[in-house]
Amino acid sequence: MERHVEALLRKISYGAITIATFTLVMLMLQTPETCILENSPKSTKFPKSSCDSSHRQHLTLEKKNHRLWSSKSWKQQVTSYAHFFKHLQGKSLLFNHSKVLCVSAGAGHEVMAFNSIGVADVTGVELMDSLPLVSRADPHNLPFFDEAFDVAFTAHLAEALFPSRFVGEMERTVKIGGICMVLMEECAGREIKQIVELFRTSRFVDAANVTVNGSNMTRILMRRTRLPV
Repeated sequence: MERHVEALLRKISYGAITIATFTLVMLMLQTPETCILENSPKSTKFPKSSCDSSHRQHLTLEKKNHRLWSSKSWKQQVTSYAHFFKHLQGKSLLFNHSKVLCVSAGAGHEVMAFNSIGVADVTGVELMDSLPLVSRADPHNLPFFDEAFDVAFTAHLAEALFPSRFVGEMERTVKIGGICMVLMEECAGREIKQIVELFRTSRFVDAANVTVNGSNMTRILMRRTRLPV
């Protein structure tokens, strides 16, 4: 009796294996309809993924940037930064011939804004590049010579892992008499003093509340006065 049961189970196992193998082969030979383009030949091979990437349109960097830079949000932010930077030109702190460094420049809104008001020599750096406006560099260890720029600007000091090192690199790369400018969420009194104290080789010029990109911000200006001890 036991032999008959074993024989029956063995036949069932063989049958199940055969059916499973046949099903797997059929699935491998069948291309999902969602991945077949119109007018595709019937001999289309089974895709390597759920939808073969060879059918997707590849956008060049130029086209990606055109799509980004033509967006309403991008234009609004660039315009807002440009209006803000023009105020510095009015105070004779920024000129068309100034060499400007934007630290933690993100996607490059401020770089384009400087360019739009006539400042051509602008370098933007960020941990991730956004070419051609922003190159990759560590804000805590900038790859520039001492006193290479006339103006250093950042709107992201609050996000720095090591604020004192971040500020120190801004100061190091700015010429004696040059400007370090920090844009922060609106603050006053003690908070401004704490930021000013991060600067070791610059003197406080002034601070003012401004509106940039629809947000209330505080702009802090420091002038480089000496070399580090």
